[in-house]
Amino acid sequence: MNIPSWEVVIGLETHAQLSTASKIFSGAATAFGAAPNTQASLVDLALPGVLPVLNRQAVECAIRFGLAVGAKVAGKSVFARKNYFYPDLPKGYQISQFERPVVEGGEVAIALGQDAQEKRIRLTRAHLEEDAGKSLHEDFHGKTGIDLNRAGTPLLEIVTEPDMRSSEEAVAYAKSLHTLVTWIGICDGNMQEGSFRCDANVSVRRPGAPLGTRREIKNLNSFRFLKEAIEAEIRWQIETLEDGGKIEQATVLFDVETGETRAMRTKEDAHDYRYFPDPDLLPLVIPEAWILRVKAALPELPGEKRARFVADYGLSAYDAATLTASLATADYFEAATRTAGQANAKPCANWVMGELAARLNRENLDIAQSPVSAGQLGGLVARIADNTISNAIARKVFESLWSQEGQSADALIEKEGLKQITDTGAIEKLVDEVLSAHPASVAEFRSGKEKAFNSLVGQVMKAAKGKANPQQVNTLLRQKLAK
Repeated sequence: MNIPSWEVVIGLETHAQLSTASKIFSGAATAFGAAPNTQASLVDLALPGVLPVLNRQAVECAIRFGLAVGAKVAGKSVFARKNYFYPDLPKGYQISQFERPVVEGGEVAIALGQDAQEKRIRLTRAHLEEDAGKSLHEDFHGKTGIDLNRAGTPLLEIVTEPDMRSSEEAVAYAKSLHTLVTWIGICDGNMQEGSFRCDANVSVRRPGAPLGTRREIKNLNSFRFLKEAIEAEIRWQIETLEDGGKIEQATVLFDVETGETRAMRTKEDAHDYRYFPDPDLLPLVIPEAWILRVKAALPELPGEKRARFVADYGLSAYDAATLTASLATADYFEAATRTAGQANAKPCANWVMGELAARLNRENLDIAQSPVSAGQLGGLVARIADNTISNAIARKVFESLWSQEGQSADALIEKEGLKQITDTGAIEKLVDEVLSAHPASVAEFRSGKEKAFNSLVGQVMKAAKGKANPQQVNTLLRQKLAK
């Protein structure tokens, strides 16, 4: 979105649901899809006489994240009560962190454009908190249903500095963050189930002016809606200001049907929530030894792997960024390359990002569900590289691999007689036969019509049932037609 007379300023607050079997302060289950109100314990509802107990695994998830973004993991942090009333928060407060969060600072790198130009988005903090329940409107005509199963589900709220200047940058950041939290295993990233959702703080200003008044767009659970909501809000704010109006700080919702944002309530500030330390929870103390143990167990991170793909495999920054969009894709590419040979890394990358990705998208499959294993794809690329088959034949073999579970590329090539014809004499004979049979095309080519040459190539390949080496066909045809 290009608005040269206005500068857009965006910060994101992201709620990542942590991958724990139980809730942050109780032993209730966090499984998605249970019948309403069957996974809300007495602790989650803060009934009299119950006490919260912090989930150790949730803390470890926060430590993993802090280390992955280069942040400071606090040796001591404090839980606070954030007081507000909503129907799906029956105890009237949310246990969160305020003045002393578990993670402070850090940054997330984003890649922009075809050249994968890098920009770093600074993080303010990441803090642990519990989720509220869910209000249900669709199935209750004129009424609202309350499902408290989500109450107490562990969240890590990740807050950025206002470093983004366009909807494209905001989406790039959200995607990079989504990759990271799934990569290090702290969140399943399922946006449809609400495991990863963003709030966007948006304001506009004249270039060089102080920050404008922001409005917060709540609960965006898809990258497409995030982009559309930010752009709708930018348009509204600019139109309001240019018409002489004033922006008031507010919480807004994005209506996916109309493509517009609408104010839900005046935006609260921290003092409105009357934060105070939770009297039922001691300060969270994280020993240095625990941090070091978590650090030692971290996998190679996306940025590190991107850099290695460029250095070791000679890939472009764009290819490396695409292949590291998920850990599963990165692992698949490396496994395929091990089979095909490191010299064939670029063809492997092309197949993973091209033919394989297209087929997975058409059939709505994740790469982990691919019927063609990394070893099978690597074997296919190796046969292209050594001229056993052409690219055209390779696509046929790929289709067979997709539908014939357990077969190798070599076995299918042998079984279906797909080896490429590379014998010069055999190809020359086919070329001679085609030239004799198509004198009109020969005359057209010699009169300067290059399209006629392509027609002749096609005829040779048809005669060879697609198995002739295309480069040899082209070379011999040129030689013959030049006489």
